[in-house]
Amino acid sequence: MAEAHQAVAFQFTISPEGINLHLSYQALNQIYLSGLRSWKKRISRIKNRIIKGVYPASPSSWLFVVIAIMATVYMQSDPSMGLIAKIQEHLPLRELTKYTNKESCLHTALSLSAQGQTMLSALLFSTLLWLSLILALRFCLRLLLSYHRWMFEQHGCISTKTKVWATLVRMLSGRKPLLYSYQTSLPHLPVPPIKDTLEKYLESVKPLHDAAGFQRMKRLAAEFEKSLGNRLQRYLKLKALWATNYVSDWWEEYVYLRSRSPIMVNSNYYGMDFLFVTPTANQAARAGNTITALFLYRRKVNREELNPSRIPGTVIPLCAAQCERMFNTTRTPGEETDVLQHWQDSEFVAVYHRGRFFRLWVYRAGRLLSPREIQYQIQRILDDPSPPSPGEDKLGALTAGNRTPWAQVRKQFFSSGVNKRSLDCIEKAAFFVTLDDQEEGMMGEDPSVNLDRYAKSLLHGKCYDRWFDKSFSVVVYKNGKNGLNAEHSWADAPIVSHLWEFTLATDRFHLGYTPDGNCKGEVERSLLPPQRLSWDIPLEVQTQVSESLAVAQALADDVDCHVFPFREFGKGCIKKMKMSPDSFVQLALQLAYYRDRETFCLTYEASMTRLFREGRTETVRSCSNESCAFVLALETGEDREHCRKLFRKAAEKHQNLYRLAMTGSGIDRHLFCLYVVSKYLGVESPFLKEVLSEPWRLSTSQTPVQQMELFDLVNHPEFISLGGGFGPVADDGYGVSYIIMGEEMISFHVSCKHSCTETDSHRFGSQISQAMMDLISLLNPDIKEATKSNPVKQS
Repeated sequence: MAEAHQAVAFQFTISPEGINLHLSYQALNQIYLSGLRSWKKRISRIKNRIIKGVYPASPSSWLFVVIAIMATVYMQSDPSMGLIAKIQEHLPLRELTKYTNKESCLHTALSLSAQGQTMLSALLFSTLLWLSLILALRFCLRLLLSYHRWMFEQHGCISTKTKVWATLVRMLSGRKPLLYSYQTSLPHLPVPPIKDTLEKYLESVKPLHDAAGFQRMKRLAAEFEKSLGNRLQRYLKLKALWATNYVSDWWEEYVYLRSRSPIMVNSNYYGMDFLFVTPTANQAARAGNTITALFLYRRKVNREELNPSRIPGTVIPLCAAQCERMFNTTRTPGEETDVLQHWQDSEFVAVYHRGRFFRLWVYRAGRLLSPREIQYQIQRILDDPSPPSPGEDKLGALTAGNRTPWAQVRKQFFSSGVNKRSLDCIEKAAFFVTLDDQEEGMMGEDPSVNLDRYAKSLLHGKCYDRWFDKSFSVVVYKNGKNGLNAEHSWADAPIVSHLWEFTLATDRFHLGYTPDGNCKGEVERSLLPPQRLSWDIPLEVQTQVSESLAVAQALADDVDCHVFPFREFGKGCIKKMKMSPDSFVQLALQLAYYRDRETFCLTYEASMTRLFREGRTETVRSCSNESCAFVLALETGEDREHCRKLFRKAAEKHQNLYRLAMTGSGIDRHLFCLYVVSKYLGVESPFLKEVLSEPWRLSTSQTPVQQMELFDLVNHPEFISLGGGFGPVADDGYGVSYIIMGEEMISFHVSCKHSCTETDSHRFGSQISQAMMDLISLLNPDIKEATKSNPVKQS
């Protein structure tokens, strides 16, 4: 739109009489308003930088310090103990008078009276004192946030030391912090002692090996520690002193960006709409409100108006660095490694519908379009009868296939001309929108099957109707249902979950719809139509599109997804048993896997490390000696009281492992970084090579919900969302995402591969349901009697 306005704002004709200049004042006014918006954003950024720069103090505290110092100086007192006088001696402002021989004229330098020099010196001292106090407060806050023993104390038995610590954190946290205010006060992730990491690793793999295999691993670990381990550890400690976070940059690069396999299914994950409610069946209207809500969230991020995320129920802040690349971000393919590109601002979104790509401007003259206006523009796209240009309809498959061919094609055919301009429109867009021509959701005569199909659609779609490289893509279906697909390298699921929760709540409760299902607001009919992107796709590119689509389609067809809400009980019932809901679910998964495969496996549970600056995730190895002992005891029919004790012991062990992972004492990120250092040094470690090649046959993750508490699930349970899920990590394993929804429901997303004859997502889902029921009845036998008349519903 901006280009169009500039084109009509300045028109001129050349005649024999000269140049006749025509100006469109309406267009000039829109350009002025658009520029005004840009300047407001710059000023807002500068203001926020100042506020963050002095946090945990405030800019107004400078005036308080200056007034206090000036008052004491005025009362003939010296609070600086001679420093003000020292500053005054070195001031260049003094009277200097002399005659020059050549010009014989008087030169007088800038001068101040003695009192003025004293006041200026006091002002400089006050500013230096204020800055010193800020640094001291920030240092104290960082020390306080480095204390993590509070996490290991029993619920209801808080020590005096922790109570004093919590009070000090509240005092130093300041009032109304911005989104990024805590960033410079967060501690750095520590490097664990290598001896501790190796001991924890051996303990974690003991139940997975026989006696001979475990002795072999002990020998490899001991040889590694004596020979190469300490050398690699020294390099890692050096990096930790220099870098903000010794893990995150290598994790992003080597786990995500250097992967050459498709990111669709293997890396990207998805999020779902409300389970029972569809706010409107009008596709264009749902897209209008969804896009508006996302831009309102972006505005809050840019202005840092969102409250910093915290550990639930505490004042402990979490790192917000992942929010910085949420919008206007694209993963650009490379032949060896991909690159994340982020732009400061974008006033448009890229839209895909029936094989055509469009650029939709959502700002006009610096004003965000109303939801009704965006709906009007979306409807124009839906009503556009033009066919795709040759090779355009399945172009998105390039982002779904292997990375190296996409990088080569992009470099050769999309680096100039019309293809580059159109690709730039997609990559620089705030996010990607797909207007899907299918109907999805829990509907029809078989809602369970349709729910599984809905999950698969969000995970991979048709393999060409999503742009998997974008930070996230929004999908709006023909029946008004929506969802999103997120690229993984720039952020983890809790960040996207926070965004999506705000979007759903704002769409339904803030923006709303008219009784006939349209967006609210007025429409300015003079809006320019969405811009259709043009392409020149040669046969070589079309051939590569077909090859990438074949790779992606084979991967998508192999994915077996099963999504089900577990409604028999939720965290409310589990907490009454004085047990962590997460530990309960993890032990249920261990029991379900053993029943499904008659063995135990290495289990991955994602834990955040956002207590530290630029922290991302750590692995909780949920399969422990304690969990295996409990499962075996239960399955062999041992005494229920003995099983109950083993159950609580295993749950306590899991909680401790989770806490260790959160506080920087995990296993896997440390071993991963040691492996990266060994590769840089060009040395081989049999121990690290074997550790890093071990398959995670059970990969699990809990996604937090109600992070913002924007609506009441107790009184309005119909607005529950099932959260989201991801594809299987191992070819012969399961991927399980679970979301604890309110007090009375837990949703599960199970994935595996059809090509593995030993796995089945529906079978495993049934095992999970049965394991959940068996565990709750073990803790409270009365529950089993109460549920006999309401057996577990097999999906």
